[in-house]
Order: sequence, then C-alpha cells, then structure tokens
Amino acid sequence: MAEPREYPTALGASSRETITLLGHDLARDVMGEVGFGELAFWLAAQRRPSPGETRVFEAVLAALADHGFTPTAIVTRLTYLSAPDSVQGALAAGLLGGGSRFLGVTEDTGRFLHDVLSSVDGGLPADGEGWDALALKTVKAEREARRFVPGLGHHVHKDGDPRTPRLMEIATEEGLFGPHLSLFAAIGRVHPEVLGRTLPLNGAGVCGAALADLGLPLELLRGFALLARTAGLIGQLAEELRHPVGNEIFLSVDLNNRSVAPDPYPPGDRHG
Repeated sequence: MAEPREYPTALGASSRETITLLGHDLARDVMGEVGFGELAFWLAAQRRPSPGETRVFEAVLAALADHGFTPTAIVTRLTYLSAPDSVQGALAAGLLGGGSRFLGVTEDTGRFLHDVLSSVDGGLPADGEGWDALALKTVKAEREARRFVPGLGHHVHKDGDPRTPRLMEIATEEGLFGPHLSLFAAIGRVHPEVLGRTLPLNGAGVCGAALADLGLPLELLRGFALLARTAGLIGQLAEELRHPVGNEIFLSVDLNNRSVAPDPYPPGDRHG
C-alpha cells in the first residue's frame, strides 16, 4: 500500500482537540489576542508584523474600504436586488470589478514602482534630489512610450487625494517610508515638468507603494485591496437593506432607455 501523501501548511490545521494557525493555538493564542488586520498581514507574510507595520497596513485597509457609489458598490447593490438570496453573489460581483480603473491600481502601482527600482544600476538614491532625478527619468520614459503612470490622477480628487499625504505621514511616523513611497512621492513632485499639468497621487496608488514597502508579495497587492473593499461592500449591503437605492438605479436606466438603430462593427475594427 502506498504511503499516504502529506500536504504541509503553516496555516490552519485541525486535530480532534485543537486548531492551529501559523504555529499558534487558534483559540488560546489568536482569538481575542490578535486583531484582524494584524492577522491578515501575518497570514500573507507568514511573519508577525511589528506594531508599526500593523498600523500602516491597517491604514491601507481603511483607505481602500469604501469610496462611495463606485462601480463595485453599484454592482453589489444591483446583484443583491436581483438575487437577495445570494449575499455571496453580491459581494463577489463587486469584487470582480476590482480592475485597472478601480482597486487594481494598488497592485499596478506597486508593481510599476518595484520594476523601476529593480532596474536601477548601483544603489538607490540617497536624497530627495536623487529621487527626483529617477522619477523624472521614469515619467519621461512612460511619456515617450505613451503609457500612463499608475497611481497618477483621480477622477474626483483633482486637487489632491486626502488619503495620500495621510498615509505617507503614518509611514514616516513608523519609520516605514521606504523606496517605493520615496519614488512615488518624487513622481508627484516632478511629473508636471513632463506632462505640463499637475495630477494628484491617488489613494489606491499610495496604498500600493506602502504595501510594497512592507515587503508583502507584489502578486497579492490587489488581494489586499479586495480584502479592504469586502468590508466596504458589506457596508453597502447593510445600507441597501435599510435604505435601498438599487431598484431606483435599475429603473432609472430601464425606464429611460431609447431604441436606436444597430451600429455594426466594421470588419477589423476592434475599438469601436
């Protein structure tokens, strides 16, 4: 008979008497002793964060939890309207909308900054002047390639996203203002010289920079944004239960549509 296979994990494991999580007794050492934000960091990094790291990480979660009637919030409410028996479906619908325009910017920015830093020959800049020079080179390269710089610009906070300076302040207070935040801040300072206009550093972008400075896996940065937004979407559903707007949103479209002639795609046209 073949030997039974083993599937090693440092995460949750259960016996008849106990549950262990990250090498600790869940009931005795974790429940009531470890906050959820700290635990989420610990699960992903498989190391317990310092108090300062926990503060920065939880500030990121707070920054991304809710931002009003975004598409993710609207689709969650509309899905709940359509299928009130499926809370999980409503939440999933909202989370599936976390992409390049909403929430996904967190990962996009973190990866972008990391790629730039990884390509630097020699040591990283040692002062603000050096960071500005690197940022200027970076923005110019993106401009020449006709690519957008992730994390730059916001459709509402055109005069500055209030989350950005606050998160930078918290990271500074905790001694966690690292190279990703340094480069991101420098991009904020120098980009008008290249673009000819001033755009805000948005909250999703600064969250990506902060998470990257915490050493969390770049591949999971969007996951942390979705973790935060899950709490916000639960809030959206809780409000929808008491003060529903989903049906009004649906009817405003359904009762105001108008029939028009078809507009066929020309052969070979992929952009409309």
